[in-house]
Amino acid sequence: MWRKIHFKIFTKEKDEEYGLRKKEFTSLKEIQPHLKILVLFTTSFMIWFLFLLVFSPKRISNPIRGFLSTHSPAECRDNYSVYIYNLPSKFNFDLLEDCSSLNIYTDMCPHVTNNGMGKPLPEMGSSSWYTTHQLIGELIVHARIENHPCRTENAEKATLFYVPFYGGLHASSKFREPNYTIRDALAVELVEYIEEQKWWKRNNGRDHFMAFGRTAWDFMRTDEVPDFGANKLLNMSPVQNMSVLLVERHPWEGHNQHGIPYPSYFHPSALSEMIEWQDRVSYMDRPHLFSFVGAPRTGKKKVVTRDRVIKQCEESSKCLILKCGKGPSKCHKPRQVLNVMMRSNFCLQVLGDSYTRRSTFDSILTGCIPVFFSNHTAYSQYQWFLPSDPTTYSVYIDLERNHSIGIEEELLKIPMEEVERKRRTVIELIPKLTYANPNSTSYGFRDAVDVALKALSDHVSSLLKATP
Repeated sequence: MWRKIHFKIFTKEKDEEYGLRKKEFTSLKEIQPHLKILVLFTTSFMIWFLFLLVFSPKRISNPIRGFLSTHSPAECRDNYSVYIYNLPSKFNFDLLEDCSSLNIYTDMCPHVTNNGMGKPLPEMGSSSWYTTHQLIGELIVHARIENHPCRTENAEKATLFYVPFYGGLHASSKFREPNYTIRDALAVELVEYIEEQKWWKRNNGRDHFMAFGRTAWDFMRTDEVPDFGANKLLNMSPVQNMSVLLVERHPWEGHNQHGIPYPSYFHPSALSEMIEWQDRVSYMDRPHLFSFVGAPRTGKKKVVTRDRVIKQCEESSKCLILKCGKGPSKCHKPRQVLNVMMRSNFCLQVLGDSYTRRSTFDSILTGCIPVFFSNHTAYSQYQWFLPSDPTTYSVYIDLERNHSIGIEEELLKIPMEEVERKRRTVIELIPKLTYANPNSTSYGFRDAVDVALKALSDHVSSLLKATP
């Protein structure tokens, strides 16, 4: 943290002969003993501080001001309008009634509360923080669009049609269902229902979209690949006419898929909350060069890189590691996770069960520069949200091709000025990667949903113009 020291010595003496006040400057020998000690101490401290500023491995960010647009979402100022289908409740809200069965690994009941934000986190110091589950995005998106200023209830004038199917939650509840017909049933019903709607037929669904909090792999079951519990929703012909927003798109076959951020724990309701947080992470003292938050994996080829990353972190005195595992751990405590990242200059983002991970967005939220080991962890996923030049906000290390690369050595090669530029860009990205509190209608900045809807509108507009 910057510490500003202001030291001024003024001695004033009234000149009785002329009736004037004047400053009196004395030599060091004339300064009183206690004042002399204070001056020497202050001088020594300033020399020590300047030494640390130049030579310390800690990276101290510059203050962050003026990042955000003052555009208030209370009024729609974009050239699109969104119509929300009033689906039969079996496709969304009815699913939440059996929330304990929505995920075969965890009870989702605490996570579906507060429009998907989960329970409040008062220990974080403000009302902007919640225990948000990483795969709950579809609820938050739905709630945000419900209150969005560009929403219209006049389908005739709509340019986008949102189909609020909680397909991700439904898919995760059926992962262990051996009968494919049963596993696919609700998704098939949804597609049949939408195809019969008047507004679908206007453009054959090309102006329609869905949003899911899970990866594309959970909806693309085929006979050619092993079955991990997925259904066939995204492989159905009508759906391929639609746009689908997911936290991870298929890098090669996802022509109609668009990556959206994983939700993190921060959901501000006002511009002031966002600026306050950006200022906080810009001033953070970061004693660790890099860090890793995650668990070791076994049995899969792509986790070899993860094991190498963990090993290098454990062997480095400049790396802070938070190991996760089965059962209760610090990795399930948002404050612990964010604290590790806030004290680090670089956060290692390595493959896990799939290419992407929520940790990428946690690290950006904390002002920690992400380090990637695959192009598909972010670069091929979130083009609507991230700079086209990845070097402006991240680091790429090809550890898979060159096993001998030392992570610590590579990061130490980066000049401090470049680190500071990257971090500033990272902190500037926070608003557009954040999901604002759905209950707010005047939060004053463009969040992830605003960015997605505008980009989707432009995409659909181009698509319709190119279609005879």
